[in-house]
Amino acid sequence: MPNIDDITITTLPSGLRIATVPMHSVETVTVGIWIHAGSRLESAADCGVAHFLEHMSFKGTARRTAHQIAEEVEMVGGHSNAYTAKENTAYHIKLLAKDLPLAVDILGDIVLNSTFVTDELERERGVILQEMAMYEDQPDEMAFDHFQARAYPDQPMGRTILGFKDVVSNMSAEQLRGYVARHYSADRSVIVAAGKIEHDDFVALIIEHFGDFAHFDTPTPEAARYTGGVISTPDDCEQMHLILGWPSCSYQDMDQHYASVALSGILGSGMSSRLFQEIREKRGLAYSVHAFHIPYQDDGLFGFYAATAPEKASEALGVSYDLLGQMRHNISDKELTKIKAQMKAGLLMSQESSSSRAETAAKQLLLHNRIILTSERIARIDALDISQLAAWVDTLLARTATLSLYGDVDQVTIPSVLTA
Repeated sequence: MPNIDDITITTLPSGLRIATVPMHSVETVTVGIWIHAGSRLESAADCGVAHFLEHMSFKGTARRTAHQIAEEVEMVGGHSNAYTAKENTAYHIKLLAKDLPLAVDILGDIVLNSTFVTDELERERGVILQEMAMYEDQPDEMAFDHFQARAYPDQPMGRTILGFKDVVSNMSAEQLRGYVARHYSADRSVIVAAGKIEHDDFVALIIEHFGDFAHFDTPTPEAARYTGGVISTPDDCEQMHLILGWPSCSYQDMDQHYASVALSGILGSGMSSRLFQEIREKRGLAYSVHAFHIPYQDDGLFGFYAATAPEKASEALGVSYDLLGQMRHNISDKELTKIKAQMKAGLLMSQESSSSRAETAAKQLLLHNRIILTSERIARIDALDISQLAAWVDTLLARTATLSLYGDVDQVTIPSVLTA
């Protein structure tokens, strides 16, 4: 296998880590900053502040207006974006390698020097409220939000990343600055460039534009407290959206994490998966059906989603649950071989994208404090065996489930095993 892990890392006195991922066959570079701070660090009183901050970081600095920030990147043919997650926030730009200094200048400017001026704050408030309204019109998104809230009630892990409407409607510049002051610490951040890149030159650029990035003590996130249970949300949407899941494992539990990924793939990833074949192809119960594994730093969720006609939802739910239960006894060598091939192919194909490689390196440094070599990841995939996956099914099904129903809930009969 060619060496695709020649990643170089420099740590500044502030604790800021700088990593480069060379890709010698490309003429572009993806550069970004990943900060180990997301919605999980919010209180109920500022729910949505991390996401609001991500939006506002592009809305003006002491040197640039919002329009200038967007225009300067697009003038050189690049594109910028950002996202907020439960446990991290990312700002990234992709452009031609020759324009890397511009990207680093803009990233440093928006992260360290955003002004949060009143006019832009009010405009962006309206944009975010419309984003929230858009998601409310998507019942699958709402079913997942309710699933998360039922799994982790009354705590940051269970709250929506977009925030509460009443909080967002009254979000102030002081709340945004306060979140930055509490959580945007240099030692909780990683800056990565992947593509056509020279490490020493990149480090010099980061020192120039992130020299004022401070290091300070940050609060520890509240530990995840899984509860589970059933949440039924009546709605007049055409389909019944159902999600059934269990507490799984964190990123840190590497053996169980890989087992969970493999199990979700066999159960419901791809056209030959069990859920797709039984629920869609044989029974015609759903168009959309899949399994998932969502890992966090100290916990995780495993389960499946289906959207079906309300009168068919009970059947879809029962059959899907039974399909998972059967995997305690009848995972085949063919299924294991197939999922290993899929996992390895997905891993190696992702190496062809500078954006994917930058994000993977950043998340590994944030979550594991090291780069996990591709050879190690493939070895973990190769080591998976049927008995390990079957035992993991047993473990999952012995735990309290979370069931989210969204739609005409009166037509759904919940299996007694889920309410016992």
